[in-house]
Amino acid sequence: MPSVDYRSLAGDILQGVGGEKNIASVMHCATRLRLKLRDEAKADTAAIEKLPGVITVMKAGGQYQVVIGNNVPTVYAELGKITKLTGDDAGATDEPVQHGNLFNRFIDLISSIFSPVIWPLAAAGLLKAFLSMATQFGWLDPASQTNVILAATADAIFYFLPVFLAVTAAKRFKTNQFTSMAIAGALVYPSIVALSAQAEPVSFFGIPVVMMNYTSSVLPIIVAVWLQGYAERFLTRVLPSAIRNFTTPLLTLLVMVPFVLLTVGPITTLAANGLSTGINAAFTFAPWLAGAIMGGFWQVFVLFGLHWGLVPGMLGEIASQGYSLLLGPLLAAVLSQAGATLAVMVRTRNKARRAVAGPAALSGFLAGITEPAIYGVNLPLKKPFYFGIAGGVIGGAIAAAGGSGATAFVFPSLLGLPAFSTVGNFSLQLLGTGTAIVIAFLLTFFFGPREEAAAASDAGTSVPEAAAEAQAAAVPVPASAATGTAAAGAEAPGTASTTGTGTSTGTVEILAPVAGQAVALADVQDKVFASGAMGKGLGIIPADGRIYSPISGSIKAAMKTGHAFGIKSEDGVEVLVHIGIDTVQLQGRGFESAVTRGQQVRAGDLLAVVDLDVVTEAGYDTTTLVMVTNTAQLGGVDAVAAGTLAQGDTAITVKV
Repeated sequence: MPSVDYRSLAGDILQGVGGEKNIASVMHCATRLRLKLRDEAKADTAAIEKLPGVITVMKAGGQYQVVIGNNVPTVYAELGKITKLTGDDAGATDEPVQHGNLFNRFIDLISSIFSPVIWPLAAAGLLKAFLSMATQFGWLDPASQTNVILAATADAIFYFLPVFLAVTAAKRFKTNQFTSMAIAGALVYPSIVALSAQAEPVSFFGIPVVMMNYTSSVLPIIVAVWLQGYAERFLTRVLPSAIRNFTTPLLTLLVMVPFVLLTVGPITTLAANGLSTGINAAFTFAPWLAGAIMGGFWQVFVLFGLHWGLVPGMLGEIASQGYSLLLGPLLAAVLSQAGATLAVMVRTRNKARRAVAGPAALSGFLAGITEPAIYGVNLPLKKPFYFGIAGGVIGGAIAAAGGSGATAFVFPSLLGLPAFSTVGNFSLQLLGTGTAIVIAFLLTFFFGPREEAAAASDAGTSVPEAAAEAQAAAVPVPASAATGTAAAGAEAPGTASTTGTGTSTGTVEILAPVAGQAVALADVQDKVFASGAMGKGLGIIPADGRIYSPISGSIKAAMKTGHAFGIKSEDGVEVLVHIGIDTVQLQGRGFESAVTRGQQVRAGDLLAVVDLDVVTEAGYDTTTLVMVTNTAQLGGVDAVAAGTLAQGDTAITVKV
């Protein structure tokens, strides 16, 4: 639609839906604007459908969807120029609807908030590992000023972790990030930390406050920023504009900091004390059971801040009897997660993931610093985290059965082993720890998620590796000039086939991007695609989660969520590969993209890997659409109507 004025179109759509105030949130997928309207009755659907550039309007899943086609990113960008509805400072008041079980949604939330700080965490963890090694072997005096400076450099991000998470959580929940940082700063303020350490009761206007140490904590600040969003939106609605700018953060701070201290602290402390009592009791009648709990779930306790209830017990044991049995199983707990991370590093084909996993595993093994491993690798991938727990359960049980403990409060790590060597049966401690590492490593290596597994290419380099290198270096993967037409399915799945440059007969073959059952376009459960408004094509109910390029050409669109890709061949054929129906709602959960916008691909190159179980469990249709979006400009488009397709079979024939 070269004649469409997209700035005017964005303005007309805005006016048609009742203005900016009637829009709660807006996002876009590969073909449509997805709006949540406060009152759909205010939208003039008939007028919007008549606008030049609008294909149709549909209402589904609580969204008001304006179908535009391939140019939807342009309209979205123009909408951002005339409103505050898009980008980091968007005024969205509601998060997109999320599906799936609660625990997976929680993990995805934590992972997304940690994602921007993973690299600094990994760097700091590695530095802590080297510093620990340097002091352990006498290369650096622990009391020296040099060590103090270097230790502060390595420890700061962990100590002030709530402040860092306040920034990323603010972007996630659409709040004022500086107010979020101020809340986090109050939680780790030196005098607040001191209050948590004193024995005297603490009160706020006479209300008792149960204090806890919020340094290095995760959940309190995330909960605080989530609630901050509601407070800010309420205050923005009710406060006069003349005083809104300064009274909103003022009132938010006055409410949120005391609220967190009065609620999160007591709830966490109560749960932690109950946990501590139960585990200490277990050590008296079934040490192996207590060891299994500590070894398997210590990292979970840390995630929820419950470990602070166990730390005083550990310190008390060391002070009274010279060692702590509670510390004994923690070697297995920590090093099993490091073992799972190491397996991810060895197994994954994802260059970015491997780059995080390497130093994260090293800092976990050497220094017992697991934040980079947990939040950057294991927790986002889920299975490695679970396998780390499994290894910790068995290893912790073995260590505790031998009466293992620690004579000092050290980070459980290889460099901290001497502290565990004189209490109980040290051989069983080593056996338990080694067993934990081996179990976590092997389970992850053999049963963990496969990220961008190798696929042979003509040049002998795996396509996913080339794609990952292209992403890292921002250099497109060279595409061979494929000429001629090969027999359908002649190559093995994942390799280049016919494609995209046309043939002497003036036809281009578009291949099936995934093996599965072909579905006629009219039978697809999305009325826009089924109507043919986006062009001709077909659906494929996928048999597996590896999606390949159906044609050679350039990636013109690659959704950040990994669910849709637009490819244009040298012949001018424009193909949309859309994985699942309405899967943009998953916000990338379960999807791993292997290509980027502007990259050159060959037919059979990997586009993405999708976890079909995640999509299905979330309640979405996995049908993958293959559409020729510029059908009207071509001589003819004929798609396979039904039947079983192998990846690489001819799915659509196009006359150019």
